[in-house]
Amino acid sequence: MSTLLSVTGVHKSYGSHHVLKGIDLDVAARETFAIIGPNGAGKTTLFKVMTGEVWCEQGRIAYDNRDITRLTAHERVQLGMGRTFQVARIFPDVTVEENIVVTIEARQRSRGASEAPWYRVTPPRETITEVHAVLADLGLLDKRHVEAKFLSHGDKKRLELGIALAGKPRILMLDEPTAGMSPSDRIATTELILRLRDQNDMTVVMTEHDMDVIFGLATRILVMNQGETIAIGTIDEVRSNPMVRDVYLGKEMYGAED
Repeated sequence: MSTLLSVTGVHKSYGSHHVLKGIDLDVAARETFAIIGPNGAGKTTLFKVMTGEVWCEQGRIAYDNRDITRLTAHERVQLGMGRTFQVARIFPDVTVEENIVVTIEARQRSRGASEAPWYRVTPPRETITEVHAVLADLGLLDKRHVEAKFLSHGDKKRLELGIALAGKPRILMLDEPTAGMSPSDRIATTELILRLRDQNDMTVVMTEHDMDVIFGLATRILVMNQGETIAIGTIDEVRSNPMVRDVYLGKEMYGAED
């Protein structure tokens, strides 16, 4: 498979603290790539560099063979990169339906597909049809008229996922997609991501602490510690790596099952 996202020799510091120390990785089209590591390993900073939230001092980020190292997060979204966050970023004071409408109309305008005035009150029928299809996929259609701030934590995370999907991304960047969820919500969200990934033929890059979620979704894993890569490979390759067991997974790895 062709490489869709590539990170080469990336370094990032905050003041005197060297957070990323020469990270390299390649993500193939249509794979699910997970980044794991103990707290402070640099996962979140790497994610921010890949999505354009912060820039690296040294190294290169390429997306679909295009250098995006100095593109903003917004510009990367326009190229086909969707993003979710550890704490769900939604529009809390409007309805669930309106959250998706805003995203679809922004996508249409950014790609020159809409000539309607921005102040139009009623979205066109085709937009509402698409909104309802997205919400049905998320299991939120019956809550479409609820103000987003009144959703449960799990539903807010699902709505944020819907906002990302409404941009029709080629690659979906998920930062702790099940953070703070109950066990049942984690299982449901894992199944949802699997289904939406396959349904939309997407590439997924994710950070996640829950190893059951990682093992349920990932095709390859990058393990970080103190800003460096200590292992990269398939689930089985990472499981069998003694350094990974010692640094991150410990006894949990020995009892893990396929």
